[in-house]
Amino acid sequence: MEILAYLDQAVDLFKEELGDNLSGVYLHGSLAMGCFQADSSDIDLLIVIQDKLSAEASLRLAGRIVAYHDSLPNKRGIELSIVLKTYLRNFVYPTPFEFHFSEAHLERYRTEENYLCGGFEDADLAAHFAVVYHRGFILYGEPIREAFAPVDRRYYLDSIVRDVEDAPQNINKSPVYYTLNLCRVLYYLQEDYISSKKEGGEWGLQHLPERFHGLLRRCLEEYRGAVSDQGYDLELLTDLQNI
Repeated sequence: MEILAYLDQAVDLFKEELGDNLSGVYLHGSLAMGCFQADSSDIDLLIVIQDKLSAEASLRLAGRIVAYHDSLPNKRGIELSIVLKTYLRNFVYPTPFEFHFSEAHLERYRTEENYLCGGFEDADLAAHFAVVYHRGFILYGEPIREAFAPVDRRYYLDSIVRDVEDAPQNINKSPVYYTLNLCRVLYYLQEDYISSKKEGGEWGLQHLPERFHGLLRRCLEEYRGAVSDQGYDLELLTDLQNI
């Protein structure tokens, strides 16, 4: 219930800052899919606007978003992208975005007076659009199935595969993230189901060889907040990537 109150605050913030330009606010990610973890999850929002933002409006918005991020009770705060409404039904891949905020950009928003992340293209947005369409929630604006067209399978798949393409270099540094995401990709490849990382790991326990089950159980436990000081079996992590 506490998080729901913060979602209401987010909607009020965007209404105040964007006014008639605001078309919709949509929730996706772990909170939408029922696996939100306060210590490790961020709140994922997609903000839809009618017309492009001016630099002045974006800078003012950035200041308010940083303050809002700092007020949130979850450790990782908020991640959001602002996109033009036209792309919801006239999809472009990779998708252009007007503004982006996440924990990775927080320090620059804090310390660089004119810093803005926007005006680029982001392949991740294909996955975000698809999750909104199939699993998301409307916080403000048009109903999801009226506002969005479904994302073509090839674009969603490319988007989630890109998210794990650096697994060979990084899975040992972030084993939970990559292991569960690899399972999510396999789940989609085999069943066309758009899942969360948690659901991907649970699917893996049901469908992947038994030798991986200990790894998957541990990753799921750590995703839920368990702490372990044991190292991971690099050979097992490598073998998982080659399934």
